[in-house]
Parts: sequence; structure tokens; C-alpha cells
Amino acid sequence: MSGEVLINLTPMETRVAVVENGVLQEAFIERARRRGIVGNIYQGRVVRVLPGMQAAFIDIGLDRAAFIHAHEVMPAGTPADEQVSISQLLQEGQSLVVQVTKDPIGSKGARLTTHLSVPSRYLVYMPDSPHNGVSQRIEDEGERERLRSQVEAALGEQILEVQGGFIVRTAAEGVTDEELAGDMHFLLRLWRKVSERRVSAPAPSVIYDDLPLFMRTLRDVMRDDIEKVRIDSRENHVKLLEFAEEFMPDALNRIEHYAGERPIFDLFSVEDEIQKALARKVQLKSGGYLVIDPTEAMTTIDVNTGGFVGHRNLEETIFKTNLEAATTIARQLRLRNLGGIIIIDFIDMDDTEHQRQVLRVLEKALERDHAKTKCTGVTELGLVQLTRKRTRESLEQTLCEPCPVCEGRGTLKTPESVCYEIFREILREERAYSAETYTVLAAQSVVDRLLDEESAAVADLEEFIGKTIRFQVESHYSQEQYDIVLM
Repeated sequence: MSGEVLINLTPMETRVAVVENGVLQEAFIERARRRGIVGNIYQGRVVRVLPGMQAAFIDIGLDRAAFIHAHEVMPAGTPADEQVSISQLLQEGQSLVVQVTKDPIGSKGARLTTHLSVPSRYLVYMPDSPHNGVSQRIEDEGERERLRSQVEAALGEQILEVQGGFIVRTAAEGVTDEELAGDMHFLLRLWRKVSERRVSAPAPSVIYDDLPLFMRTLRDVMRDDIEKVRIDSRENHVKLLEFAEEFMPDALNRIEHYAGERPIFDLFSVEDEIQKALARKVQLKSGGYLVIDPTEAMTTIDVNTGGFVGHRNLEETIFKTNLEAATTIARQLRLRNLGGIIIIDFIDMDDTEHQRQVLRVLEKALERDHAKTKCTGVTELGLVQLTRKRTRESLEQTLCEPCPVCEGRGTLKTPESVCYEIFREILREERAYSAETYTVLAAQSVVDRLLDEESAAVADLEEFIGKTIRFQVESHYSQEQYDIVLM
């Protein structure tokens, strides 16, 4: 599999596209006014302790207070029977060094932890954890043991005693002793600077700010199968080369400045794919389609055969549609950055072997996802449920806002329903105030219906109350809006 990373930079925002085999797989967007803060370390102040929720609110200098749970304050690995109340751990007004694990999303503040960590290309340093480990995505047991031994050896060569431990990242598979030791030295130098700042930093303030998006992408996304990294900013191309020269020399010859006349996101139709990723319906090549509905509690995905009629029989048609859907769903989860609980309603399959194969294809496709996913199999109702770790806003939350007309419902009351509401409101007004005449201000579609299909009902109402009812079109009113003016 071959891939490219496209980076589009403007003073207002940074956009990154990860393309595999010519198809957009992931999109990251960071606005200058609203940068992501996951990974940042702050000197915070406890503003409220909630014993009933075993949690506290921390002021870290954002518009909304951030949230921390008791288990994120206690030492990692504390047994359940030894955990204590949040009120014994924190007091209002207390300063606390915390790290952001989840960006503010919607009305929810950022999520925090006191279990600090700082990442580099190959390692994650955890100053408060004494254990060393290797990413579970490195499956080869021999390679896992080699990397674990390398970390132990590099730690033994340190002149000063090192507090904490290291986790070896997936990108470290196959790296040399020198590369791993270099990463370790960088992280230890970085942590000494952070430790110095935390001593004198006022609360609230930033102690450690993670890299900007275009550099984080190089650190976190770069793999052997990424053939090119193209960036359309000459100034930031130089910065990216400097960063790669210090930390990722093997990536240097793959970074290039894009100076083409076409916008960089027109390559591989990235702009079009981002627009499609905001739609509710996703077409499959076979003719079937997906319907993706994100909600507050979970995301539901429905699979339909659509126009695909197959060639052999119904079961074979359903099986092929579900196989294609499984691969497409994994891509859509990455592209849309959908997190939390995800329920997939595949088309019902009678053959248990077909069910197993579809589930296996889905799990295989999810293996390339950077976010942690967990699939729990098929339920009694034939639904597939999985969870995907949510650390930042979804693509839709980043680019869109709830519709002010329908208030995010996705539907509007029909003109007929609004007409009947108006009739009821006029009757209420008549009983309360008994005006001379009534003027109804409403949208064009509502007034048209009042004067056409509902004209007989209007005449009956006028006769019943003995008053005249007039109508006036307000072009800026939505279909659900109306006012009744008493004269």
C-alpha cells in the first residue's frame, strides 16, 4: 500500500490529508483561533470539587473549566478497594499540573489527567510511571523483546537517574539502538525543561504546548509506506525539513514543497471527498449505500443494498454488499473522525460463515486506524457494536454548526402543521384579548397554504370568532416561524 500526506497551510488554518492508494483516508483540520490542545500540559487551579461525581472542575485558562475524574488523580494502577474520595485528593483553590486527554467537544469541557506523558517519534515518556512497555500493535514477539531490551540498555547508559518509564510506539518497529537512544535523550531534555517551568508557572498557564499540526502529522502519521509529504507553504516547508533533520532523518528525502498551479487539495479529489464526508448518505461502488447518523449518545450506521441486485442469489448479494460496506465503514470512521459508541446494522445474513467473514474484514480494515477501536462482535439483534476513542472533534463538528432553522433536528414542521398551530394560537389570543383584527406574519410556504388548501378553514375560523384575519409574508422567517399581530 502506497500513501501520500498533503499539507495545506494558510494563516487561518492548517489542513492535512492522508491519502492511501489514491483515496483520502484521514483529514485533520486545525484553526489558528481554535487549536487542538490534546497533549498540552497546564498548571491549573481547582475551581470546584464534586464528591457525588468523584470528579472536579479545573481552570486551565480556557472559556470553559476542564473536567478530571478521581481515577485520573490517583496513582496509575491503584486497586479499586484502595481508591479514595475526590475530596481527599483535591481542594478548591489548589494548583494542579494536568494534561489534556480530550479536546473540548460541543458543550463539554476538556478532559484531563495527572498521569503526564510526552511523545516523540518512537517513544512516549511517562515521568510518573516506573514501567516500560511496547505498543500492542507490534505483534512480533521477538521484535517486542528486542525493543524492550534496547530501552533497558539505553536507560542503563544514562548518567543521571531517570524517573518514570517509556512506552515504545508502533513506529519504532525495526529502528536501530542509536535512533531509540536519540529519542530517549530528546524526551529527557524536553522533560527537564517542562519540570523547570512547572515550578514557577502561575495557575492557570501553559507549561508544555504540543507541536503544530503539520509537525505532529510528520511525527505521528509517517510510516514506511508514505512515499511523499507535500506541503504548499515554502516557509513551513523549511521548518518541516529542519524538524525532520533533527528527529526523522529517514523522512527528509520524502518531504517536498508543492508549487503547482492547482490547489494541493485538488490532488486526489481531496476537497470533493471532504464534502462527501459531511453527507448523511455514502454510496457504495456496487450500488448499495450507507446511512450514517451521529447523535449525542452514539453513531448509527445502516447498510442497504440500494440498486445492487447481484448475479446469483439474495444471500450472495447481501454478503457482497456487507463486505464492501465493512471496508467503507472503517474508512468513513477515520475520515469523519467518529468516536464513542458505534452501532452498525449490516443487512441480515443467515449464513454464520458470512457473518464471521464480514466481521473479520471490518476488524482488518480497522487495524490501520490510529485511534483505538474495540469491536465486540454481533449482538442477538444482528447488530455490530464497536467503540472508537474520541480525542478531538469530528470532521462535522469542526466544519459545521447545528442548523438554526431546525435546531439540529434535521427536520422541519410541515406548512400544514404550522397552519394548525396558527389557528390554535388565534383562538387563545381571542379568548385572552378579543382584538379587532388579526394579522398573521409567516413564511411564504405557510401563507400560500393558508390562502389555498386551508382557505375554507380560515373562513370558518373568521366566522367563529367574528373577526377578520389577514396574512403577510415575511421572507426572512423560517417555515416554523410565525407571529400574530393584534390590531
